[in-house]
Amino acid sequence: MSKTSDRQSPPLLSTELLAHYRQVSTQPLTVIDVETTGSNSDRHRVIEISLLQGSLDSGIRHQQTHLINPSVSVPDRIAEFTGITTSAIADAAPPETIWPTYLPLLSQNVLTAHHLAFDYAFVRSELQRLDTPFLRPPQYQCCTVELSRLLLSHLPSRRLPALVRHFQFPISTSHRAAADTLACWLLAKRLLHEVRSEADDTLLERFGRQSLTLNAAARVLQCSPARASQALQQANIQPLYISRTGTAFYLRQSVEQVYWERRDRQLQLPLQAGEEAETSSH
Repeated sequence: MSKTSDRQSPPLLSTELLAHYRQVSTQPLTVIDVETTGSNSDRHRVIEISLLQGSLDSGIRHQQTHLINPSVSVPDRIAEFTGITTSAIADAAPPETIWPTYLPLLSQNVLTAHHLAFDYAFVRSELQRLDTPFLRPPQYQCCTVELSRLLLSHLPSRRLPALVRHFQFPISTSHRAAADTLACWLLAKRLLHEVRSEADDTLLERFGRQSLTLNAAARVLQCSPARASQALQQANIQPLYISRTGTAFYLRQSVEQVYWERRDRQLQLPLQAGEEAETSSH
């Protein structure tokens, strides 16, 4: 892994996202899911992990799943949610036994998960506790939540159980690592097949229908949320809708239109400055 690739920025624009997912669709995937004692990777621990490797061309090649005993109690709400209790992990192997066996597999292929940021943070935190740094650069990451938001903007929910029901995937359980990993694999395979087979213009039009929060729009525009709000207002771009919590959402294609207009103006400034300097010299 080169230092250059480590520093590479994640794709933000539709054209960049299209190139990224086209490339991902040609590569093997390492799909993961972790069940944890909470949502904070610094304070909570992984109690179950499943990992699946496969590719669009050859299908599933390998899957393995392990309970892990990090010597902490499983909160009641987690036990109710997952079915994993403190007694269920009492005889499981400790992290220092499990994680070294997963590391070589985690370091292969495109790391994929549904809400990858969550699973990736926990994997990195658990390995860091073993003094083992772990990093996968953006070109070797695939989040099926993000891909679903691009391709399935018409659906009311991109939560994994909802998508399993929508596509009628043969998965009978949720919130267990093995089942969720398989569900994520089936979703990734379906969506990446669409990325591979549909025309660029068709995919870019679908991407353009994505709803972006103001913070996401600011990342596309490469500025602060306050500056992004101002730029969108100046361009007469109104929120697509505002949620019950007061969060404003903007159409991706409208946000990107503002991006390109701002970029064109920035490119014209040096040219205009050069023309003015040339005029004043005569």
